[in-house]
Amino acid sequence: MEKTESEKKQSPVSDVGAWAMNVVSSVGIIMANKQLMSSSGFGFSFATTLTGFHFALTAIVGMVSNATGLSAPKQIPLWELLWFSIVANVSIAAMNFSLMLNSVGFYQISKLSMIPVVCVLEWILHSKHYSREVKASVMVVVVGVGICTVTDVKVNAKGFICACTAVFSTSLQQISIGSLQKKYSVGSFELLSKTAPIQALSLLIFGPFVDYFLSGNFITTYKMTYGAIFCILLSCALAVFCNISQYLCIGRFSATSFQVLGHMKTVCVLTLGWLLFDSEMTFKNIAGMVLAIVGMVIYSWAVDLEKQRNSKSTPHGKHSMTEEEIKLLKEGIEHIDLKDVELAETKV
Repeated sequence: MEKTESEKKQSPVSDVGAWAMNVVSSVGIIMANKQLMSSSGFGFSFATTLTGFHFALTAIVGMVSNATGLSAPKQIPLWELLWFSIVANVSIAAMNFSLMLNSVGFYQISKLSMIPVVCVLEWILHSKHYSREVKASVMVVVVGVGICTVTDVKVNAKGFICACTAVFSTSLQQISIGSLQKKYSVGSFELLSKTAPIQALSLLIFGPFVDYFLSGNFITTYKMTYGAIFCILLSCALAVFCNISQYLCIGRFSATSFQVLGHMKTVCVLTLGWLLFDSEMTFKNIAGMVLAIVGMVIYSWAVDLEKQRNSKSTPHGKHSMTEEEIKLLKEGIEHIDLKDVELAETKV
């Protein structure tokens, strides 16, 4: 009994730790990549190849962990891993193309649309339903983040197609993380160690060509400096924690919760940009961030309320037997030896 109580006490701490790891590592990557890729920094404009480096280091960490016995490798069909990796890589490439072809405002709108798309896909694929409180809180978060991030909105046909592809593939990839963990009873790190090598290999092969199309330069033409190498290594190290925490959070909660509460990263990035890079902070930004945080708090409350309702509606015990159980009981009675019945009666 004591063990069960301690596990319950540890569970909320580990959940908060998973979210904190994701927020800190994600914001750290954004800051490191901003220094690495901006024209005022090191001008490294090869985002897809950099993502390949991220997954390569993640794959190495997974292999070392399996080799040293820190984690146990699990069996997942290769075709599922390939399918997942294709969807994930399409998501990465489409996001980069969407950012290049669309205005920043429309890119932010497409990212915000992932929340309702994830909800719809979870409803279609897993018959998941949401309460009115959850739906209302999601709308508050979307409006809040939209106010503080969306500025100019310009769209064209190619950009719109890339944005739709990015939203659909990213939403499907995040839902698949949770469903694969449940389907094969694997932990977040075990699943990541299976998918990371495939993603790393494919991104390192095709990434340079995607980046060439986006920037007009091959990575081989880039002149590396010690500062750029440091930022790349820092970005890769943070990506390991970011990838692990993403799989961890989605596996424990849901893709919807990951999207909604994940916008805390947007608030943190805007705040740090104002503190560290002298980015403009207007009343509109502040109002949007406050509204988004209020929406996240309401969402957390709404999810807890939904869980309480579900636990009350779920019976704690079975008071009637199913037809299959009655059939098995009858078959058992028919095959009981009379001698065994007599022995049982004498023991009583």
